[in-house]
Amino acid sequence: MGFFDKFKEKISTVVQDTSSALGFDRLKDGLDKTRKSFANKLQAVLGIGRKIDDELIDEIEEILITSDIGVTASEMIIESLRQRVKQEGFENSEDIFGILQEEIHKILVRSPSAGNDAAYSIDEDNKPHTILVIGVNGVGKTTTIGKLAHNYKAAGREVLIGAADTFRAAANEQLEVWAGRAGVQIIQQKMGSDPAAVAYDTLKSAIAHKKDVVIIDTAGRLHNKSNLMAELAKISRVMKKQKDSAPDDVLLVLDATTGQNAVQQAKEFMKVANITGLVLTKLDGTAKGGVVIPIAAELKIPVRYIGVGEKINDLQVFDPTTFTAALFGVNDGAGE
Repeated sequence: MGFFDKFKEKISTVVQDTSSALGFDRLKDGLDKTRKSFANKLQAVLGIGRKIDDELIDEIEEILITSDIGVTASEMIIESLRQRVKQEGFENSEDIFGILQEEIHKILVRSPSAGNDAAYSIDEDNKPHTILVIGVNGVGKTTTIGKLAHNYKAAGREVLIGAADTFRAAANEQLEVWAGRAGVQIIQQKMGSDPAAVAYDTLKSAIAHKKDVVIIDTAGRLHNKSNLMAELAKISRVMKKQKDSAPDDVLLVLDATTGQNAVQQAKEFMKVANITGLVLTKLDGTAKGGVVIPIAAELKIPVRYIGVGEKINDLQVFDPTTFTAALFGVNDGAGE
């Protein structure tokens, strides 16, 4: 059995379960604009009976680049495509659709924490699990925290949120609303307070009340890297006074609608924070969902979660297999 046959078999297994099917359908709906921009264009050039030649491969590369997959990742995919066509003797353009799915799937490396993420499980001997959430203003950081808290709460975890973005009153107000929706507690201080002090008090309270998970919001400023680096370092430092391993996770939230700018934002944040995972939001509102691919290819940081809607349960654990299937519209292979 070839890789693509195994790929289709895995998707078929995924969607046989009702809850997984609903999740897959939601993801597929969320990627609708991206799929129309990407997969449909591919199918249009991969006409029946068309032979594989340099002209066709150039057209495919242009589609990849203009679908926010970027130059670097597109070149990687095209190079692998050329090698496989030569080595495996493919001649007809219809074969390329499956090859591209396989190559993109290879790039989307599965996160080492994928199993824990999917079950929202934590190390029982290292509670509370502490998560620092970073990202520029407007990327969906606050809503991501609310959705993440909701998912942990739904998994039976006691969650505490710390509102350490103390420079914007609106940020705290919005976070309070989302904490209420998730049904979890929130620690706040007056506007202008030291963000590190909020993080310290939140973790202290979580330990005292035996909470399972702590999620800390941070200010979303990137214009002054030295200040941002100092602030994030201070937050981490004071949290370690309460718990040696804190923060256990540093999640960077990126907005998919910004396309290649999301990659650049990630590169800047990598200079100031030890990022353990990425969250890509607003995939349902953009044709630029292909940006997941260059993020995985260039940054070597796992995409942990993706946002596919505005509802509180619309934050999904990222899975390369289901994402690739939804991106290419593999439903006939999935639902048989």
